[in-house]
Amino acid sequence: MDLGLSGCGAFVAGASSGLGKACAAALLEAGAHVAICSRTQERVDQAAQDLRSRIPGARVLPLACDVTDEAQIIAALNTAVRQFGGLHILITNSGGPPTGDLGDFDASQWEDALRLNLMSTINLCRHAVPHMKKTAARDGWGRIIMISSLSAKQPIPKLYLSNVSRAGVQGFAKSLSEELGPRAITVNTVLPGYTRTDRLRHLSDALSARSGEAVADIEAGWAKDSALKRIGREEEFAAAVAFLASRPAGFITGVALPIDGGAIKSLL
Repeated sequence: MDLGLSGCGAFVAGASSGLGKACAAALLEAGAHVAICSRTQERVDQAAQDLRSRIPGARVLPLACDVTDEAQIIAALNTAVRQFGGLHILITNSGGPPTGDLGDFDASQWEDALRLNLMSTINLCRHAVPHMKKTAARDGWGRIIMISSLSAKQPIPKLYLSNVSRAGVQGFAKSLSEELGPRAITVNTVLPGYTRTDRLRHLSDALSARSGEAVADIEAGWAKDSALKRIGREEEFAAAVAFLASRPAGFITGVALPIDGGAIKSLL
């Protein structure tokens, strides 16, 4: 299938590794021009170099941007728009907050988590949308995809900070989809389940340290909870994101799409 992304401009946050980098790769393979950001220039430069080596002819723009810093968001988006002549696709993404129980976090840690997972998403959209409206008025389409977590639909034990902030992203995305729909800009969230990333290993290590359970047993338990009985791969997640970003996906908006191997057990 032709995704219709050749020559379009995309911005992918948190893309020096993991799911963000995998999404950037999928868009590049479809012919998009992609700006990737990470907090440190060294890490994002290395990611860009790796993507160029894997995807001949890839036009990838590495940008240092801490998504909890609004000024850095504005500067990074402006640079991407200048380089690409517009912005068709925004993929929001950030790292996950720490694990723990209610009593393990003070007010400042709650605020940090909301700033990382919820406010970063809101601010990326606030400053990207004016650019995207201009591009959509010219080219007739735009896509916003927010990387969230299955915890937005099915809260995960010990992930208070993530469970709450991800649910906030869902409310924001649904509201934004209504506002931007008449401009042919779709807004969707994607809810990764347990996927083989560095973040997953950090989570299993933390839970192992708390419980004494072996990392292998923790990961086996996660796999058992899914319908497919395995942990996902980054490229599987990225393929679904690339489709939502595509021109053929223009009638899909306001959707929270689990990419979790059937781990979420609710009907809706």
